[in-house]
Amino acid sequence: MVDDTVFRSGIADFDRIVGGGLPRGTIATLEGAPSSGRTAIAARLLAAATSKGLAAVIGTSAFPPALAAAGVRLERLLIVSAPDPIGAARAADILMRSGVFSVVVIPALPSGRGTGSATWTRLSSLTHRANAVLVAVGVEASSELRYFASVRVETAIERVHWNGPPGHFGTLAGYDVRATVRKHKRTAPGASALIACTTFETGAPFVALRERVFAIPAAPARTRITSTAG
Repeated sequence: MVDDTVFRSGIADFDRIVGGGLPRGTIATLEGAPSSGRTAIAARLLAAATSKGLAAVIGTSAFPPALAAAGVRLERLLIVSAPDPIGAARAADILMRSGVFSVVVIPALPSGRGTGSATWTRLSSLTHRANAVLVAVGVEASSELRYFASVRVETAIERVHWNGPPGHFGTLAGYDVRATVRKHKRTAPGASALIACTTFETGAPFVALRERVFAIPAAPARTRITSTAG
């Protein structure tokens, strides 16, 4: 039986660690250093959303060709420019009130006037009413966002694959992202999965594939995210 209470990314291992999919009507976060794989997972969520309906991305450096290569149907994706965190919060408010977007991706807004508890209270209520998923992407969630998020996932690059000989002639073939659940209101946190990502560019066939493994430090007991990336 299909569980309509969760939104599935289509990445089997990711969906498994978040309890079958991200709970609909909630806020989720993807946290990690730049180039840690958080955007790759967000793109897959957008692809799943646009396969059946509409999705939106606010105030992030979205690269349409990469999104299309990830499976996003651009004709069903709304890209909203936001000049500052307050503008991003207002845009998310408007989109959630419309009730037509199943997934909205937004930057993880910093604490401050116009982006504090009152803002996240309102966005949480609107997301619940829309039965959508609001995905906040950033290095680390603010204290307010940590409270209102139902699911928090930390990302970090664990392994990088290179195609070709060492040096300047090698090309990036892909990388593996370690995704770890740091908070989940419906299941116990701590579950993790290794997600394989490939580059969107087309080029020479894979030859002499090499990899570099990055050490992932043990998760600290405290809530604070201390992810590393290559």
